[in-house]
Amino acid sequence: MTKANHTMRGAGARRNRRLPVLAALLLLPLAVAAADLPRSIQQVLTLHHVPQSDIGIVVREIGTPAPLLSLNPDVPRNPASAIKVVTTLAALEKLGPDYTWPTEIYTSAPIRNGVLEGDLTIKGYGDPYLVAEEFWKMLGALRRQGLREIRGDLVVDNTYFAPPPENPGDFDGRPFHSYNVLPDALLVNFKAVYFHFYAGPGSISIETEPELPNLRIDNRLQASAGACGGYQRGISMIVPDPAVADRIVFEGSFPRSCRYYTLARSALTPPAYAYGIFTSLWQQLGGTISGGLRTGAAPTDRRPILVWRSRPLGEVIRLVNKFSNNVMTRQILLTLGAELEGEPGTTEKGDKAVHDYLVERGIDVSSLRLENGAGLSRDVRVSPRMLADVMLYADDIPYSPEFESSLAILGRDGTARNRLRQRREAGQAHVKTGTIDHVSSITGYVRAESGRRFVIAGLANHPDVHRGAGEQIWNALIQWTYTQ
Repeated sequence: MTKANHTMRGAGARRNRRLPVLAALLLLPLAVAAADLPRSIQQVLTLHHVPQSDIGIVVREIGTPAPLLSLNPDVPRNPASAIKVVTTLAALEKLGPDYTWPTEIYTSAPIRNGVLEGDLTIKGYGDPYLVAEEFWKMLGALRRQGLREIRGDLVVDNTYFAPPPENPGDFDGRPFHSYNVLPDALLVNFKAVYFHFYAGPGSISIETEPELPNLRIDNRLQASAGACGGYQRGISMIVPDPAVADRIVFEGSFPRSCRYYTLARSALTPPAYAYGIFTSLWQQLGGTISGGLRTGAAPTDRRPILVWRSRPLGEVIRLVNKFSNNVMTRQILLTLGAELEGEPGTTEKGDKAVHDYLVERGIDVSSLRLENGAGLSRDVRVSPRMLADVMLYADDIPYSPEFESSLAILGRDGTARNRLRQRREAGQAHVKTGTIDHVSSITGYVRAESGRRFVIAGLANHPDVHRGAGEQIWNALIQWTYTQ
């Protein structure tokens, strides 16, 4: 901001004190005009040929009625993962930071001498963080119930959610990348599989983590000479039947010089993955199961023999926002739908629950199109002003420390760990970032060197803005805000 602009803003403030209240309020939106963007920000836009019309910015000091900086504040744009702050805030207030997700285990018959002559049913309620370690702990608790041998089937009940029919590859054609995993009421370990490739003297061996006995690996890899490099080190992954994804074919040439490589992907259906990891871990714990997999409803004529509780929501949203986990966010949205609108949880119910929550809080939702709540969509929309309003509201609720601590710390952790890490601004902002092709966004809190605290919201929708330009724009925005 130029010295002249500072002078004008100061003179305007003095005049406002002499005006009637209504007239003063009418003058409040006079923040920095579009043509008067701070020079440092405009230089980045010019360098990357990004017009002002393709970005929106709001910077507002907490506790003041007018923005300090405003550019296209009411234009709805795609926010990518920055929209996660809306979903997680609604969950934090409506469900509470101590909310936990149960996972129930039922038997179809009594356990006698460690033997179940019947089926074991696991009913999921959408735990977003039922990772392998938590699942192993749950099965350990089940073993301590005295159960050793299951002579029936493993039955999976995932009816608490009813997500819409969806192809995980619809977003970008990469259905087995982990960020595209779809929600499920019993989603174990995000359906993640780490494929470990080892180069031997004459062949390539493959190991999976976790071990999934119902996942078949067809290894057609050839060892080759040459430098270690290339996309996926020359490994091609083929899934003959994407609907079940129970067989993976690996082809190509893997350079011996690589020696070792890891590829993280998803596989199987959620019930099949649950069955695979169950049988593997159950065996490690000294148990056996002789039946197969079925899906069906949990018994209604008996109580569960075990109820496993997830980590509390206040802890879960830290994992969501700091590391921008898409499927965890979608699990939370469906949970909101089930809890507030009635089960089964659906995307539509979750969207309604969040929409109603915002309206109840007096936040203008006219720019909002939430979609799946995670930002992994080309159709999600929000305005910078609404994002800023959400962050301002969040700063004034009893759970504001839990919410702010869920955001990435600039230059320290999460998705912002490498931003401005060697600069004085590092550690002085908590932010949620967002990036998909042609979209870059940021929102959060900045503590200026003066001690003043600001909310920032920035959205950029422009060809290739995700390829570094967006990050530079928002770095410049944070650095300018820090000097205020």
